[in-house]
Amino acid sequence: MAQRKGQTGNPNGRPKGIPNKATRNAREAIAAFVEGNTERLNGWLDQIAAENPKDAFNCVMAVMEYHLPKIARTEVQQLDKNGNPADNKLVVEFVNAPKDT
Repeated sequence: MAQRKGQTGNPNGRPKGIPNKATRNAREAIAAFVEGNTERLNGWLDQIAAENPKDAFNCVMAVMEYHLPKIARTEVQQLDKNGNPADNKLVVEFVNAPKDT
């Protein structure tokens, strides 16, 4: 049966939020590298921090970006009984955890 333009052989496809195999493998490789080189990374970080603590902090943040889920901030405004915005706001912070675990 011929497929139409824009139609795949698997209409259900990969669920939203699930990374493909290459992304999953890359994340696993980065995690294994970090875990296997903890002592070396600490030494390198100490050397960088001795000269410039801000650069050391930026290095830590750069590595963490690929190993931890990002945090998002959302503000929700409550409505009163009449449907008007209430005086108080509720701030919700949540984690967008990867769904490949």
